[in-house]
Amino acid sequence: MEIKKSPKADLERGKSMSLLMGFVVGLAVLFVSFEWTSTEVTVATEKDQVQDVIAEEEIEITRPENTPPPPPPPAAPVVAEELNIVEDDVELDQQEIVSSEDDATAAQAETFVAAPVVEEEEEEEAQQIFTVVEKQPEFPGGTAELMKFLSKNIKYPVIAQENGIQGRVVCSFVVNRDGSIVDIQVMRGVDPALDKEAVRVIGTMPKWKPGEQRGKPVRVRFILPVQFRLQ
Repeated sequence: MEIKKSPKADLERGKSMSLLMGFVVGLAVLFVSFEWTSTEVTVATEKDQVQDVIAEEEIEITRPENTPPPPPPPAAPVVAEELNIVEDDVELDQQEIVSSEDDATAAQAETFVAAPVVEEEEEEEAQQIFTVVEKQPEFPGGTAELMKFLSKNIKYPVIAQENGIQGRVVCSFVVNRDGSIVDIQVMRGVDPALDKEAVRVIGTMPKWKPGEQRGKPVRVRFILPVQFRLQ
């Protein structure tokens, strides 16, 4: 007997469609599952890391090591004092007691005696040049004799005479403690010929009476103007 199937009851026709729908539903479920699941990620900050390091260091520091205590210092040796008993009849040699104060006083006295203070002061005064003293140096015979000496010994330079040059040359010099004249300088000149003649004449002067300071002869710088005038 031949079996006849109805086209509506044929299951082979809807097999491919059911398989396709199953794939679609599976993909949808898989997509939804990926969306719903999430992973938690924790990031350690620098503050947490620093706290962890500090905690580790504190743990290491707070671990005391069992070190044995140091041994006690040795006891100082006891020195027994020996007493020498001397009889009253025995005569003892007398010794002089010298204190440190006596040594210091003697050393101080020697230091004061050895210092040549007076000689140094005299040498400084001998080398010092004064400008103002209690008693000024003086030409032998006074100022009048000085003017006579200058007018008698000055030789007017010929070049200055021909050119009509005249004027006053201001010179300075040092009168030593023995009255000798040294260190002649022209402070204000007029002409090289006149300046040279003034220096020459001052250098030919005799010894002066030295200046005095506190009753002692000293070196004094003296200023002298020399007048050149044509007649």
